[in-house]
Amino acid sequence: MFVQIIQGRVGDADAAKETMDRWQRDLEPGAQGWLGGTYGITDDDELIAVVRFESEEAARSNSDRPEQSVWWDQMNRHFTGEITFHDCNDVSMLVGGGSDDATFVQIIQGRVRDRDRVHALMEQSSSMISKYRPDVLGATIAIDADGYVTETVFFTSEDQARLAEKQELPAEVKQVMDEEMSLLEDVRFHDIHHPWFATHAG
Repeated sequence: MFVQIIQGRVGDADAAKETMDRWQRDLEPGAQGWLGGTYGITDDDELIAVVRFESEEAARSNSDRPEQSVWWDQMNRHFTGEITFHDCNDVSMLVGGGSDDATFVQIIQGRVRDRDRVHALMEQSSSMISKYRPDVLGATIAIDADGYVTETVFFTSEDQARLAEKQELPAEVKQVMDEEMSLLEDVRFHDIHHPWFATHAG
């Protein structure tokens, strides 16, 4: 799997969402290898799109389509400042990778200091999450070539997520979670209270 993260502040959130929705309606049928996406706008008007493709080649092929270029010119007008892109071939899924049934999504970003150790801890944490965090419907972890990581966590609801955050975890679980966070630098949390999703219908 290949994941591309696109993010930046927008001036009109509703208009930006309408343009994003139009991509799915008009351009998605011709996007070979597109698997789906998770989208949302934070409280400070930052649009974040986590888009999944079968491969990097499929993503590049989509970007090269003339209709994609026309659409992007229109989408680009919604942004009020810098737009950042993270292209990730290093993608892992926890607890199935996520769910379009989520009503709250949290995106955690930072720079990873030890990629191999992060992968080793992921294998442990997936089973722990399934057992101790029923509010988590899954997660994807995407790391770009520079070591910038984007973890997209899907929750049943924000209320359940906040309640679960306050619960005391067994010591061995807390140790794994704490070590995972210690491997990240310049960590940022983005709360998406009203996420929307798109999934390839085929």
